[in-house]
Amino acid sequence: MLSDLKNKALRGVLWSAVDKCIVRIMALGISVILARILSPEDYGLIGMIMVFITLSNLLVDSGFSQALVQKHTPSEEDYSTAFYFNIGIGIICYFILFVLSPIVALFFQTPLLETLLKILSLVLIANSLTVVQRAKLLIEIDFKRISIINIVSTILSGILAIYAAYSDFGVWALVIQIVLRQFIVMVLYWIFGRWWPKCIFSKSSFLSLFRFGSKLLIAGTVATIVTNVYNMVIGKMYRAKELGFYTKAYELSEVAAGTINEIINSVTFPLLSAVKEDKARLVSIYSKMLSMTAFIVLPAMTLLTLLAKPFVIVVLTEKWLPAVPLIQWLCFARMLTPISALNMNVLNAIGRSDLFMKVDFTKLPLVIFIMVLTLPISVEAVVIGNFIATFICYFINAYLPGKLLGFGIRQQTRIFKKILLSTCLMVVTTLCVMNNFDTSLYQLLIGVIVGILSYILYAYILGVNEIYEVKIILKNNLGLLK
Repeated sequence: MLSDLKNKALRGVLWSAVDKCIVRIMALGISVILARILSPEDYGLIGMIMVFITLSNLLVDSGFSQALVQKHTPSEEDYSTAFYFNIGIGIICYFILFVLSPIVALFFQTPLLETLLKILSLVLIANSLTVVQRAKLLIEIDFKRISIINIVSTILSGILAIYAAYSDFGVWALVIQIVLRQFIVMVLYWIFGRWWPKCIFSKSSFLSLFRFGSKLLIAGTVATIVTNVYNMVIGKMYRAKELGFYTKAYELSEVAAGTINEIINSVTFPLLSAVKEDKARLVSIYSKMLSMTAFIVLPAMTLLTLLAKPFVIVVLTEKWLPAVPLIQWLCFARMLTPISALNMNVLNAIGRSDLFMKVDFTKLPLVIFIMVLTLPISVEAVVIGNFIATFICYFINAYLPGKLLGFGIRQQTRIFKKILLSTCLMVVTTLCVMNNFDTSLYQLLIGVIVGILSYILYAYILGVNEIYEVKIILKNNLGLLK
């Protein structure tokens, strides 16, 4: 039994890593092509309205997908009840945004936003039809099918978006990419999900799912507002061009941190939920995930910070140069996000979504205060403030896991020491070598090579355990991908 769970977990981790890495790399490639064709203003227009789409998607899910996963063995009544509820909310949210679209356009004083929001809102309908199918695959830790879905949808939507951009569709190329991808995802989940709803809607199932999911919904709403409100206020107070720079900077900072965060969240939640009754095993898996996350995300985000300028010049062209300082500060901010997310994820896994909600509400005044303080200064001041807020929020997020599981700030800091030292030594080495080259292309290529190799070398010399664990996993478990 334990061996089966271990193998399933490893297979899940590996397939999830394959999925997220491939999808992120492809998405980055598509994004680079689109950024070279489209203008910062085009990205700014999408950035203005994505907060409404993101918030609505939270309502569509309502925490039910995680509630189903947390149950571990949901009944057919649970699945069907969640399905019909999610569809109903999806339709309601679509019509609300459809009606509000003129008001949104008036708020930003940009008439085009009305039509853009009406079309983009269609993703809510598509997403509502995938909630249960996605939850079933997560419960089964079937990341192979999830990977296929994500890869295929990213490729097909990206190809059409690039064609639209080359055909002078402008901002509509981005709209096509977003909407088409979600509908392809919907179709593929129904093909691979192997589940069809019954004509059942159970009040007791609904209440059970809602009791858990509603707390996550509230917490998720707060977190989403905190994350996306920057788009709204920057779009309101500054030009679409400035918002475009911010949007692209945030997107690039997500390349490493977002990939790791998605892998960790998708795999650890069902895995930790499965062992939630065994505290010793729970803490063991949790601590290993923390150290492995730090081992990857800290050097990756630091290296991205060092290489931001040559990357922008070589890959995106000089029209995106104003985004460089934004990329650097957002990379520093996102450095702690996957670690913080794991600290919060363990609360959900043990069924304490109430604490998850309370923690998010605790952070809200801090984030708002810093944003209000920095917003009148400049967009760069806003992202510096975001870094400060993220740093403080990490300590808040780590408090309850420390109290409940005995693995808080002190214990986490201890396992990060050698990783931090290896990262600092990598920075010194990379900068010394990069400064010997004048062209951005050489700085980028040499920086990547020297950064990766020097980090691995220093981690090996300092005896960072994770480097040996990665070696063992790659050596012994790649066959699990079959």
